[in-house]
Amino acid sequence: MHDLIVIGGGPAGYRAAEMAGVKGLKTLLIEKGEVGGVCLNEGCIPTKTYLYSAKLRDNAANGKKYGIAVEGVQLDHPTILMRKNKVVKTLVGGVKRQLKQAGVEMVLKEASIAGRTAEGFEIRCNDTLYTGKRLLIATGSVPVIPPIPGLKEALKDGIAVTNRELLDAKTVPKRLTVIGGGVIGLEMAGYFSSAGSKVTVIEMLDHIGGNIDTDIAKILQKNLEKKGIRILTGCKVTAVKQNRVVYEDASGKNETECDLVLLSVGRRAATEGIGLENVGVQLENGAVKTDEKMKTNIPEIYAAGDVNGRSMLAHTAYREAEVAVNNMAGETDAMRYNAIPNVIYTAPEVAGAGETEASAKDKGLDFTVKKISMRFAGRYVAENEGGDGIAKIIADNRNKRVIGFHMIGGYASEIIYGTCMMIDREMPLKQLEKIVFPHPTVSEIVKENIFQISESV
Repeated sequence: MHDLIVIGGGPAGYRAAEMAGVKGLKTLLIEKGEVGGVCLNEGCIPTKTYLYSAKLRDNAANGKKYGIAVEGVQLDHPTILMRKNKVVKTLVGGVKRQLKQAGVEMVLKEASIAGRTAEGFEIRCNDTLYTGKRLLIATGSVPVIPPIPGLKEALKDGIAVTNRELLDAKTVPKRLTVIGGGVIGLEMAGYFSSAGSKVTVIEMLDHIGGNIDTDIAKILQKNLEKKGIRILTGCKVTAVKQNRVVYEDASGKNETECDLVLLSVGRRAATEGIGLENVGVQLENGAVKTDEKMKTNIPEIYAAGDVNGRSMLAHTAYREAEVAVNNMAGETDAMRYNAIPNVIYTAPEVAGAGETEASAKDKGLDFTVKKISMRFAGRYVAENEGGDGIAKIIADNRNKRVIGFHMIGGYASEIIYGTCMMIDREMPLKQLEKIVFPHPTVSEIVKENIFQISESV
């Protein structure tokens, strides 16, 4: 008998299991693949390993304007692939050690909820039955496969792939077409363009980057196009054929030739085949429905991470796991989604948190927006010759506090957490003005933005 059984070993699952073990709960973690889930094995970490190599290559190739002359620089993809695998192995090993130190039992098999008895919830792994007083569902998400004619056949034949297969590709395709201009699609487009692919991105919306700020989306597209990436927005893919992707735009039907297709149109909660129906767990739009304490409609069953469909990001999953375990342990805790950071690790980086200008308008909020050039930060000017990044702050006029911050430029991913704290803690602008920022840093753009908007609110 276990105090907690966690199904799924991704960020939500392994964080919850470790935390529960530390708190003294007898915990079992069941994962059908490898501990670390999509993020560690085929998502966040592998992608960032690739992108760092691309960043080094691009900086060297464009070094003349900084006084560095390097000729013929190129990526060595097989070496980068080997390093990616080494990084993943190192981090997966680290997670396993942490779980072991926390006293967590691990089973690497596929799990299914068999039902509930007077003792607890029964979980079946092949011929073995485990019983737990509580369950945490953390099965993550899987790629969305839209009903595009020819797509399933292309995926089966290897003409089309998801990011999982692409991250293990041993060679760089000469022509890569990416279906979907969201985070994953853009990051993969960035790497493979640096590696020598002729990349085309096809996006159905009128802008790339999903729900990012529209001004920033335009700047990002311009920078990616400068890099040689062809971006087609407002286009609907209608068929995938041998070495061709057919799409429609305002001008009619078109097609683009390619050697490989990356499908990257989003992800959906992985709820099928795990036996949720055997205990009556409620779904909403295909995802497990949870409240702010990460509880489902069934007492002692919780859900965290992508499987609840609230915010499909690894850092959200970590926090949701913490909330779930705290509540299991009798500690009052609740999830807040008002300041979840969103990052795109392209070059330049994009990061944002809180309300965008568009979402604030949709909600009818009384707000003020200030948009300034990243060139207000001295270090940005020193390190970005001809850089066109911006930072945008959104403030609530009534409460005189920050409700949104968005930026595009170097170090954006490392800076954004500070604005998340400002938003989540609802700190007044007058209080924020007194914070001392290190000089010279790119982060000073935050303080400059605060000063400028304080004069208007």
